[in-house]
Formats: sequence, C-alpha cells, structure tokens
Amino acid sequence: MVRDWAIAAVLALWGAGAQAQALVVSVDLSDQRMEVAEGGVVTHVWPVSTARAGKCTPVGTYTPYLLKRMHYSSLYDNAPMPWSIFFLGNYAIHGTTQVDRLGAPASAGCIRLAPENAEILFGAVQAVGMSETRIVVRE
Repeated sequence: MVRDWAIAAVLALWGAGAQAQALVVSVDLSDQRMEVAEGGVVTHVWPVSTARAGKCTPVGTYTPYLLKRMHYSSLYDNAPMPWSIFFLGNYAIHGTTQVDRLGAPASAGCIRLAPENAEILFGAVQAVGMSETRIVVRE
C-alpha cells in the first residue's frame, strides 16, 4: 500500500516537472526559422530574420524578462518593435514591418517575426508565464 502511494507520488511529481517547461521557442540561425513547442509538441514553425552581416544575435538559452506590446527602439531611430519579448539586454523577439525580409538575416540582432506571429507568440508567453518559457538560439 505504501509502495503504491510512493509510486503515485513520484509519477505526479515527474508529471509536474515535465509541465514546468511549458513553452520552448527554438531559433535556428542557419535556417532563419523558429519552432514553438507547447508542452513538448511543435505548434508553430515560422520564418524569422536575425542579425545581418556585422551584427550578432546571441546564441544560448534564455528566459524572457520583459514583455511589451509596443516598444520603440532607443538604439535604432525609434524603430517600432510590436509584441516585444526581451530575453537578453536589448535583444528581443518582436514583430516587423519588413516581412519581405523574413527568412534571411536582416536585423541588428533582434529576432524578427511577422506581426501576426509575434502576437501569437506574445500571447503564448503571457499564458504560460515568462518563467515557464525558454528561448533557445542556436547556430
């Protein structure tokens, strides 16, 4: 009886731990593509634009620290950055008006998405919480 309870408790805790990684946003710099996985299931695949030649999109694993529905860049002529998800300093995932450039490096370092996709991602991060979201940027 105690053994059955212990097994049930371990399974319950393991299940809770598996859900702690609710949202994973993977960005592949070489493919200029983003995959969004919710609960371990890929739900979206979108083209992105990351850093153009001479600029850098930082590689690594991050947790978002700030969400802003509309941000204006203090570094780049007040450029609009709708649906911004900041993950490292001034680096963010955000919508862009330059949708024709998605799928190729074009940014100063941020990760650009079509505005409608940025809004979907922003809502997903809000729904699960920033602490339950991981942003993985790889070469």
